[in-house]
Amino acid sequence: MKCINGHFPVLYVHRGFKTHDFNKHIMKRDIDLIRTILIELEQKESPNDWFRPEIEGYSADVVSYHIKILSEAGYIEARDLSTKDGFNWVATSLTWQGHEFLDAARNDTIWQKAKVTLGKKLSSISMEVLKSLLTNLTKQQLGL
Repeated sequence: MKCINGHFPVLYVHRGFKTHDFNKHIMKRDIDLIRTILIELEQKESPNDWFRPEIEGYSADVVSYHIKILSEAGYIEARDLSTKDGFNWVATSLTWQGHEFLDAARNDTIWQKAKVTLGKKLSSISMEVLKSLLTNLTKQQLGL
């Protein structure tokens, strides 16, 4: 669904929530979205350009929120360009820690294995625990 004049249509549904319910759910961390943002940010041509990817199935506010928390966690460099008219965080580059996590999370097979292993616990574990699991799964795959 496309954004029209900076707003989504009233009946836009995001992951099962109507727009008027959306703000109740923006604060939930979405690990798949985090991985996607890191992957897309790594592919940027310049570390100086502001960047907020348009990711199918996610509103601009949800992507901005995840950019904000990734910045707070030290995974990316980002700026708050929010105004009274709206929430707007943009990323500029990955940090060393962001590259390290992405290196552990990049392989689709290992990513899916980690998600299956953690199941419902995925949404409540720390990034450090997830990175550790991803690293261990990579070592198993390599026979180390």
